[in-house]
Amino acid sequence: MNIFDLKKFENFENNEEIITILEKNKNIKIERIISEGQTTDWQSCDKNEFVILVQGNAEITYFKNSEIVKLSSGDTLLIKKNKKHKVSYTSKNPHCVWICIFYN
Repeated sequence: MNIFDLKKFENFENNEEIITILEKNKNIKIERIISEGQTTDWQSCDKNEFVILVQGNAEITYFKNSEIVKLSSGDTLLIKKNKKHKVSYTSKNPHCVWICIFYN
C-alpha cells in the first residue's frame, strides 16, 4: 500500500474520515487516516498515540486548558493515554494524511 494513494477517496462519502488499519497486534495498532475537513468530538484513549501528519494542516485541542496544537505536513505529536482531546480542524486542500500509532 502507498499511503498517498488517494484516487479511490476523491469523493468522501457521508463526510467521514477514511481509516485503514496498516498493522494491528496486542501491542500496537498503526492506522492511516485521511481527513478532508472533518473534526472529532472530545475523546481519550487508553493507549499512547503517536501522530504523524504526513500531508495537510490540522489542529488538536486539549480539553483541560483548551491548548491548541497546530500541525503542518511532517509534524509529529505524542498524545499521552487518557489525555482528553479533539481534532478541531483538518484541511481540505490538500487532504490530511495521518499515520497514527497506538501503543502502551
